[in-house]
Amino acid sequence: MFARSSVMTRTGSLPVTDSAPLMAKSESSRLATLVSVVSFLVMLYLFFSSIELMSAAFKMSGAGLAQQLLTMASDPVAGLLIGFLATSLIQSSSTTTTIVVGLVASDALTIQLAVPIIMGTNIGTTTTNTIVAIGHVTRPSEFERAFAASTVHDFFNLLAAFTILPLEILFHPVERAAVFLQGLFAGAGGMGLASPLKALTRPLSDLVTGWVPSTIPLVLVALALLFVALRGMMKIMHGTVLERMEGLFDRVLFRNDAASFSLGVVATAAVQSSSATTSLIVPLAGTGVLSLRQVFPYTLGANIGTTITAILASFTTGNPAAVTVALAHLSFNLFAIAIYYPLKALPLWLATGWGRLAARSKASTAGVLTVYIALHVIPLMYIIWSAKR
Repeated sequence: MFARSSVMTRTGSLPVTDSAPLMAKSESSRLATLVSVVSFLVMLYLFFSSIELMSAAFKMSGAGLAQQLLTMASDPVAGLLIGFLATSLIQSSSTTTTIVVGLVASDALTIQLAVPIIMGTNIGTTTTNTIVAIGHVTRPSEFERAFAASTVHDFFNLLAAFTILPLEILFHPVERAAVFLQGLFAGAGGMGLASPLKALTRPLSDLVTGWVPSTIPLVLVALALLFVALRGMMKIMHGTVLERMEGLFDRVLFRNDAASFSLGVVATAAVQSSSATTSLIVPLAGTGVLSLRQVFPYTLGANIGTTITAILASFTTGNPAAVTVALAHLSFNLFAIAIYYPLKALPLWLATGWGRLAARSKASTAGVLTVYIALHVIPLMYIIWSAKR
């Protein structure tokens, strides 16, 4: 009896003596996770703030130039290129389309020329993604994935524009669809939609802009902040948080194409910035949290979500032509999705190949910047030539 009692005492006491280190380890793990999550949120805030700063810097010197460019549209091709350049200058397709809506409402621009400009805005808004991808250039495998994720949006928009623009010139399907939708929305009152992201990032942006009231230094500050935020996010995602995030994204947010598309629509409509929402997924793709196939439908949703701002702005004008132009942006994106979502293998293949080529280059950053400059100089030369004809 005594021996049995002694054994029972010893075996019964083992969990008690071992539980303290286990509890301490569990508490330490929870604390580390909490610190990682808070750190990630801080880096995420700095990331969004850097994009807001970059946009503010471009708008500082580019908004007036963008408006002048928009009035130079002399033919549909020039309109497409002008929409691309204007949006690339101010890094906001919502701002460009809102300016176009205002120009149409004041009869300074026709609907026929406004529609190609709207198509070009989709291409111009993807520039920020490429800048974010460069943050992965020191890690070739990550840079390949990140660059592919950043350019799949470009290839989709380019393919859509090159396919639909000739059809629009000949048959006007986008304009006809927009006119039909305008009839459905006739009499809609003006609405406003506040961006929670801008409300959060604007104080820091205004503070930095007040200290650095010049475009080039402000761009440099924004880029420095962007790369600091990216480095912090990647460092955290390479740790234990990455495993938890992969489960969340795979099983919930990006579990299928419909979920990815819906997330893109809702997130972009809420923050009113497709540059911010599409740039956010580039580091996630670079670190392997998301695959290119998961990214693709999300970017399609972002294209739809970014049309909300201009549509609401057009309602405030009460001008049927302005509402038609804003809805043309929506119509164009719907047509593009109808054509290229079934053919998604093509933009995915192009983006994958472009990412592989960029990652293998010994001068990846220089090559990307060279292509970026060429894509702006060539359209500008065409616009100047067409305006002098």
